[in-house]
Amino acid sequence: NSVDAVCVQHEFGIFGGDDGGHILRFMKQLQMPIVVTLHTVLHEPSNSQRELVREMAHASDRLVVMSQMGRRYLEEIYEVDASRVALIPHGIPDVAFVDPCFYKDQFGVEGKKVILTFGLLSPNKGIETMIRALPEIVREHPDVIYVVLGATHPHVKRESGESYRRSLQQLAHELGVEASVRFHDRYVDLSELCEWLSAADVYVTPYLSQDQITSGTLAYAMGTGNAVVSTPYWYALEMLADGRGKIADFGDSEAFSREINFLLTDDLERHAMRKRAYAFTRQCVWSAIGWQYLDLFAQVAAERRRQPRHVFVSESLHGRVPAIPEIRLEHLRALTDDVGVLQHATYQIPDRDHGYCTDDNARALITALKLRPHTEDVEYLDTAVIRYLAFLQHAFNRETGAFRNFMGYDRRWHERIGAPDANGRAAWAAGELARSARDSRLRAAGLALLHRVLPHIGQVPDLRSQAAALLGLCAALDEFEGDRVLQEYQRLLTDKLLHPFLACVDDAQWKWPEDVLTYANALLPRALIVSGAAMDRGEVVATGIKSLTWLANVQHIDGNFAPIGNQGWYPRDGMRARFDQQPIEAAASVSAYIAAFRATDDKVWIDRAVRAFRWFLGYNDAGVSLYDGGTGGCRDGLSDTGANENQGAESTLAWLHALAEVHELRARGEIGLSGDAQQRELALVAEKPTRLAS
Repeated sequence: NSVDAVCVQHEFGIFGGDDGGHILRFMKQLQMPIVVTLHTVLHEPSNSQRELVREMAHASDRLVVMSQMGRRYLEEIYEVDASRVALIPHGIPDVAFVDPCFYKDQFGVEGKKVILTFGLLSPNKGIETMIRALPEIVREHPDVIYVVLGATHPHVKRESGESYRRSLQQLAHELGVEASVRFHDRYVDLSELCEWLSAADVYVTPYLSQDQITSGTLAYAMGTGNAVVSTPYWYALEMLADGRGKIADFGDSEAFSREINFLLTDDLERHAMRKRAYAFTRQCVWSAIGWQYLDLFAQVAAERRRQPRHVFVSESLHGRVPAIPEIRLEHLRALTDDVGVLQHATYQIPDRDHGYCTDDNARALITALKLRPHTEDVEYLDTAVIRYLAFLQHAFNRETGAFRNFMGYDRRWHERIGAPDANGRAAWAAGELARSARDSRLRAAGLALLHRVLPHIGQVPDLRSQAAALLGLCAALDEFEGDRVLQEYQRLLTDKLLHPFLACVDDAQWKWPEDVLTYANALLPRALIVSGAAMDRGEVVATGIKSLTWLANVQHIDGNFAPIGNQGWYPRDGMRARFDQQPIEAAASVSAYIAAFRATDDKVWIDRAVRAFRWFLGYNDAGVSLYDGGTGGCRDGLSDTGANENQGAESTLAWLHALAEVHELRARGEIGLSGDAQQRELALVAEKPTRLAS
């Protein structure tokens, strides 16, 4: 399209995906030079934020920062080559240097000394610090007016309405300075904003956080020739050096009143400070900034001509995994109480009306064990494992030799024997505990629980129950390989599961042992692959691979993973349901594809696993993320209108299990982000071997 260069204005969270990570997908497919302006450079980024910035540096020709501090952080914290970083200041409008009295009459403040703050109102702006300074200022300068110009930040207004603004008004009333404070709760256009700034005698930024690398409001104020008093956040320290402004400590109202009184009393010093600020910012007016960007675009274009970079690469998913979110357990914590994990949630709020079930607590136990090597929150997970195990032990009914499933919030069981699914999954959890628990006593408890339920599982005809229990047996035999009882049941369940697959695996149209594809379908071939590999039975593995290949093709549409929907499922010779798609199917597929890769060493299965994982992150039929980065949970399903916003246990546990699988792939070096980033990821992992104990 004859585009010479692309300029990306980057702020975390505005491009979709975790920390705005979707922008990488766009950048990596561009062939022309890319310049990225970073509006935020965090001093203490999360792993994913740090990796995102590194990846943008890798995909672009230059990163632009607006302060020297930002340049230093990129080099020291993000390890970006200094030659790839450019400093271009924050742009400002070009306005004349005028006496503040020129504009005061049109705002009704003629004859007043005006102190101004502008910007979207939110608690981190520290306006209360300035209001507490006013009584002392008003005592010396009764003609002072403090103007707070700007609407309440939309996020603040959505969450708490105007409570912050009202608290400021109440504070002014209590201090007896309400007549000296004016709130203008509205947006103003650029021309009016410049007139307000020109009418101010002193501009204040009483922000509460040091971690602010740029401030457009401060740059605008200095560019209109304001005398400034500010707290010592990083950008202010840099901009106000050499007498261009005054500094007062965070929350120090006495310092604000002292510095402002000095400036309002000493006209000579105030006007000298105004001139120093105005002169310093002439380099920042938009025309000057525009030329700096044009020069930078020309520079990177010339570099490309001398040394072309191959940015656009059509590669398999194995080489371009999206940014992998960090493991967050907040929502799992919210769903888990002292009994176990609750089944459902209304939005992210745990729903106590539906109580608990063995099925979800078994899932939770399996997932907690899977997560442990990939997070530092091991203390919580160790406690959670005990809690979920206690639930399963209580769920086991010794009279029936089987697990009950549903328990009300009143801790009363609703049946004597739970559904086959619940029993199979509980057996699976017991087997995983027998293999993976760090404490030998817990491993013994898992083994004992598995032994108790095996006679019941051996008689159950349900295929998913058999598959789940078979995975538990394979796990337990990894640790207790000489257990003859486990070996016998492994042979029994493998043959029972294999037989219906053998009857259909050569069918050209329907390689599936059931007449309807429903949920957690990939669990079945996964069990065959895992058990066949463990028993060295090649025909079992081959059967599992054939059926899983057919299933993977069925659930691959338009380049995305598209699981069978539960609005009618997919009957043989019938129409498949496209929605509601469920997280359990995506997670089951991720695990099954990885099992197929382990058995065959064919990287096509890694590509399929990544594609199924990406379904959670918005690479799906509706183009919306099922993962909720705000809670760490997962939405309950995908409909044709978007995501089901409830975040129940099954969905969240499916997400966390799939996420742990992908973290494990990355830790083993079997996937990466791209090129150098993959090596950096692996280096970071290598520094923390305790997280990879398994």
